[in-house]
Amino acid sequence: MSYVLNRWEPENAAFWQQEGRRVARRNLWISIPALLLAFAMWQVWSVAVVNMPNIGFNYTPNQLFWLAALPALSGATLRIFYSFMVPIFGGRKWTTLSTASLLIPALGIGFAVQDTSTSYVTMMILALLCGLGGGNFSSSMANISFFFPKAEKGTALGLNAGLGNLGVSVVQFLVPLVITAGVFGALGGEPQTWVKEGVSKPMWLQNAGFIWVPFIVLSTLCAWFGMNDIASAKASFADQAVIFKRKHNWLMCWLYIGTFGSFIGFAAGFPLLIKSQFAGIDPTRYAFLGPLVGALARPFGGWLSDRIGGARVTQAVFAMMIVAVFGVLAFLPEQGVGGSFWGFFACFLALFLLTGIGNGSTFMQVPVIFLTLHQRWAGKGETAQRQATAEATKEAAAVLGFSAAIGAYGGFFIPKSYGTSIALTGGVEAALYAFVVFYVSCLAINWWFYARRGAEVPC
Repeated sequence: MSYVLNRWEPENAAFWQQEGRRVARRNLWISIPALLLAFAMWQVWSVAVVNMPNIGFNYTPNQLFWLAALPALSGATLRIFYSFMVPIFGGRKWTTLSTASLLIPALGIGFAVQDTSTSYVTMMILALLCGLGGGNFSSSMANISFFFPKAEKGTALGLNAGLGNLGVSVVQFLVPLVITAGVFGALGGEPQTWVKEGVSKPMWLQNAGFIWVPFIVLSTLCAWFGMNDIASAKASFADQAVIFKRKHNWLMCWLYIGTFGSFIGFAAGFPLLIKSQFAGIDPTRYAFLGPLVGALARPFGGWLSDRIGGARVTQAVFAMMIVAVFGVLAFLPEQGVGGSFWGFFACFLALFLLTGIGNGSTFMQVPVIFLTLHQRWAGKGETAQRQATAEATKEAAAVLGFSAAIGAYGGFFIPKSYGTSIALTGGVEAALYAFVVFYVSCLAINWWFYARRGAEVPC
């Protein structure tokens, strides 16, 4: 197999049917598990921090929120750089390297949590290194966007991101299980003693990191031997930097903060939020369901957008998210009294569902927006239109990666907004009202530029 594709014309129907679809799908199905592992490593602290106080780590609630939020901060920042890596290095090479880099936090966490004298600074560094997983999303989405034609981009990107996002749910479901057993025997180290309210039991918290190591190695090998680089997708940073002059790049960044930023922020803060608001509830039993619903909804959002238009779907998503946040507010306890966990949980599941659909719809909008704009700017000749398509594909890939970077900061600000709101007001209500204001702004932007009749770029 040639690892470099010197001819790649997904918009050519004959090429796509004869060989393009097969190659594109192979790259997609190798990309998905690599991205799932990246999300798992990115969000592993959201589960680990819940158990750390019970094995002897004396951290304050604010310190725990910091550990849950720091991976999102570093991951979002790394995404800015990762956005431009695929056209520079090639999708195959960069997927291999970025997947292998996940071994650093996986092994680091496994060794660090075995010693309760490990400094908080060390834990913060490891939390920041988990951001390597967050960075992978931008490069993965940019890479997959090159492989598929316009008519199938929404579905393909939805599958890559949606099934990749399952890593959040997988880590929140799997880690509570594997830390209760010596999965790796003597190689995995001695157990810690978990103590709470006079009850003690053995715990292997190091498995939260070690469990991913063999899968990371396997995925790295699959990427190296099974994926491709596209010769025509090559572009320097200077070529791609034109997106910073594009108004619609910044508008889509704003909307993606509202969809993916909410998804990853809610996922990162959900276990601690449940624990802080409903003292009698074990968050590890329920928290994984939110990201699971959101991740599974993303491919549906992409598929639906391919059929009825991304802007329409996005508009409906933000309107319903506003309603769902008010539902969460209605079911919260007041000063520790009253409230309904099941009502709260149902409204949050609705939020996760909507963010998943919105993730798919906004990422469908980006390629359509830039293809429409470049076709308008180009002449009517076949050569000019072909060049417009090539330029639009490169710009859209960069915008997908960059907007993913900006959106990921939601994973930092949402958990921190909970902590700050509790510290300043004694509850999380102020943070939730701030989310409502932000979603209203997203609703207005999407309607004006993309969804209304006569919009600048209907999509």
